[in-house]
Amino acid sequence: MRPSRHVLVVGAGSIGERHVRCFLATQRTRVSFVEVRRELRDEVAARYPDVGAFDSLEAALEHPLDAAVIATPAPLHVPQALQLVDRGVHVLIEKPLAVTMDGVGDLVARVARKGVIAAVAYVLRAHPALTEMREAIASGEFGRPLELVAVAGQHFPLYRPAYAQTYYAKHETGGGAVQDALTHVTNAGQWILGPVTRVVADLAHQSLAETSVEDTVHVLARHDRIPASYSLNQHQTPNETTITVVCERGTARFELHANRWRSMTTPGGEWIDHANSPLERDAMFIRQAGMFLDAIDGVAPPACSLGEGILTLRANLGILESARTGTWVSIRA
Repeated sequence: MRPSRHVLVVGAGSIGERHVRCFLATQRTRVSFVEVRRELRDEVAARYPDVGAFDSLEAALEHPLDAAVIATPAPLHVPQALQLVDRGVHVLIEKPLAVTMDGVGDLVARVARKGVIAAVAYVLRAHPALTEMREAIASGEFGRPLELVAVAGQHFPLYRPAYAQTYYAKHETGGGAVQDALTHVTNAGQWILGPVTRVVADLAHQSLAETSVEDTVHVLARHDRIPASYSLNQHQTPNETTITVVCERGTARFELHANRWRSMTTPGGEWIDHANSPLERDAMFIRQAGMFLDAIDGVAPPACSLGEGILTLRANLGILESARTGTWVSIRA
């Protein structure tokens, strides 16, 4: 039986095409996409012959839609979400939610008025190991969290060789390490500990050619009473991300690159590994798609709600402001 729900993916760049592929993989939806660039639109349509293709969002809105994924450059996220929400369409918005707060309050009001689901696509929330670690910490197994230390990096030119010709090259389009990569890690930190309330940041452009935005980030943060540090670069050789949460009665560590979380409850003891099955390339994104569909069905709340995405946007903006001013910045919830 053909799925009756229709999901539109707006933007068919690399992440948009991944959403097309992963929503199809759920076998719960029909999928169409919008791509304004004709050559790319034709290429993607040829790879997915059962998927509809539109040359504009306006053309797509002439057809019945249940939900949409917004995978265009960040400055377009809020305006396009407003168009869709006004039609009663549920939206999953790629990260970052935006690059300013312009229109965000209006989006919140319209989502509430229309009664639709609005979520932000922070895909680490779909990682089984991080989910399991967060649940263990929330259960009180390790006692009260005392500190978070996050360290991440990868060789960006290897994974995104065309970065200098994309949105990444300018802050105004959602670029730089803070909005492109660190935002995933700070969102994960907020998921575990609650909102970031204060930050001070040191940013640098150290390596990536043909850009001037930061590729190296060091942030000290507070999640209310809990201190945290976030360190990330986009030029190191290993592709590694760790998030360590030190608690009263033990320490928990998420290792994205090893697809596991670890715990230690005896001082000077040994790590206990809580490994998950190996994840295929699209596994987290397929799970994220399913979680969004579950939210629409009322089975569970969104993995990352619009409100939580706004908190991470405020953290992004606070980090950039701190780097400009050289001072601690308080972040309003």
